[in-house]
Amino acid sequence: MARIESRHSCFSTLFLAAVLALAIALGDCGGSTVNGHTGGATAPSITQQPANQTVQIGQAATFTVVAAGSPPLSYQWQEGATNISGATSASYTTAATTLADTGSTYRVIVSNGINPPATSNYATLTVQSASPPSNLSVPTYHNDNSRSGLNSNETTLTTANVNPTDFGKLGTMPVTGLVDAEPLYVGGVTTNGAVHNVIVVATEHDMVYAFDADTFAQLWSASMLANFPGETTVTTNDVGGCTQVAPELGITSTPVIDPSAGPNGTIFLVAMSVDSSGNYHQRLHALDLATGADRITPEAVQATYATPSGQTTFAPLQYEERAALLALNGVIYTSWTSHCDEGSYTGWVIGYSESNLQQDGVIDLTPNGTRGAIWMAGDGPAADSSGNIYLLTGNGTFDTSLNGSGFPGEGDYGNAFVKIATTQNSPSVADYFTMSNTVTESGKDTDFGSGGEMLLPDLTDNNGTVHHLTVGAGKDGNLYVVDRDNMGKFNAASDSAIYQEIDGALPGGVWAAPAYFNNAVYYGSVGQPLKAFAISNAKLSVTPSSQTPTSFGYPGTTPSISSSGAANGIVWAIQNGSSTGVLHAYDASNLATELYNSNMAVGSRDTFATSVNDKFVTPLVANGKVYVGTPNAVVVFGLLNK
Repeated sequence: MARIESRHSCFSTLFLAAVLALAIALGDCGGSTVNGHTGGATAPSITQQPANQTVQIGQAATFTVVAAGSPPLSYQWQEGATNISGATSASYTTAATTLADTGSTYRVIVSNGINPPATSNYATLTVQSASPPSNLSVPTYHNDNSRSGLNSNETTLTTANVNPTDFGKLGTMPVTGLVDAEPLYVGGVTTNGAVHNVIVVATEHDMVYAFDADTFAQLWSASMLANFPGETTVTTNDVGGCTQVAPELGITSTPVIDPSAGPNGTIFLVAMSVDSSGNYHQRLHALDLATGADRITPEAVQATYATPSGQTTFAPLQYEERAALLALNGVIYTSWTSHCDEGSYTGWVIGYSESNLQQDGVIDLTPNGTRGAIWMAGDGPAADSSGNIYLLTGNGTFDTSLNGSGFPGEGDYGNAFVKIATTQNSPSVADYFTMSNTVTESGKDTDFGSGGEMLLPDLTDNNGTVHHLTVGAGKDGNLYVVDRDNMGKFNAASDSAIYQEIDGALPGGVWAAPAYFNNAVYYGSVGQPLKAFAISNAKLSVTPSSQTPTSFGYPGTTPSISSSGAANGIVWAIQNGSSTGVLHAYDASNLATELYNSNMAVGSRDTFATSVNDKFVTPLVANGKVYVGTPNAVVVFGLLNK
């Protein structure tokens, strides 16, 4: 028994020695393990924890971790303690956020097969309902009633950061229907239980939308095609063979917003429609800015105007409103042109009370003739502080036989620059200008009315005299500067009574509106560069002070301008194409310097669709962003990393 135990002890000793030798050999080869570490390799560790994130509603949040350890490292992100499918890289980006995502927590587990894996701290997501309320408002076409096209309170966009690296397309606001009307902006509107900076968009499908200007989320939408008593199946106008506004005609003109009207502010607009019986309607709406609901029963646009031989009557089928609405002293002014340029139409301006939409004054500018309507490429009638309205009329009847005061004997103002007084709810022509060859121009369809007008700020000449001026241009390629206090009327011999006329300044003709900044007027005629005309001694330079390297085909371009006071002036212009458009940004002090265009970015990052020959699209610049209407959306541009 003792012999056997002795032999077993010897065997055990030899076995243990062999195991020890093997362990030593493995240790020499780096195979020993101590506290979970394999010799020469390390378990993962977190060197930079994911940070808390705060985003606006509709935006995505990105969480990032930095880890160390022997490669390869594997990542698994979790929301709370639940794995997120596919979230297996060092960064995780959420889907577009909602307010319900506020308070969600995220962490990541990092592993490499060596225990223990590393688990990060939780990071918390906060979702804000909107950007801080803005006090900015762009409630009317081209910013103000002078139609300057200038936002001089833009502090975010500068000539330094508007470039292809820092600036580009941020997103879109999808809509139904072509966006011909310029989008409008009102900051700090309470809707849907929160404060939003709001963009209002109207379309040719007779739809109106409100979007959050910062997150691009839709706040509400409203159709202007709701059936009215006695009508069924109301639709947008069937344009038939007319291609002037196609493929449908609903809301063409830019609405106007009065933020002080009603409990939440009011959007005034005109919508065209046709019912199943073939009856055409033009209706003025007053929508609540916060909800999109009609505040007042929509008013059918109907009018008559007395003439020496009887009266003229407004027929809804025959007319279309293209020029932007004007809000002036509690009255909404509509101005009318022909639907498809057919028939014996005339030039109507019709006012309606903001408070109840009841008619508040009518004038027909060609009551004893034909045509002379208000086209103006989407520009709106302008107004001065005395309540006078200024507009351009298209080719049509002009009475060359003048009365004793120098006005047309029959009251017909075709192809003219017209000033309308609005006192006592009775609009009347207070002054006008038309060129000496006005009848010839109308006969050749080379009239004023294709372009828009703009009131200039008060200008002082070298003698200290203050001038109140306005500019306008149309198809004849001339640039007309008119004294609003003495417009010049008509003289068959010459145009000598006009304040300033620059013949041939705008070759190709004008189907667009001008803009103003820092003592310069900007015009984009057809087939030409966008041009700046500097102002000195209260007159425009005869030749451009600068121009863009790019020429703009039909219909030219209507510029908008952003600046911070007199600094960081940027001119924004749309170039139409066969299927895609281009947004351009130029240094306002020298148009030869292009800061950005939407074709500059790599990989078509900033491209967008456009409508061929669309003369109405005008960019809106507000609170660090640029909004551009397209056939089915508003495209938003801004700083990419802000």
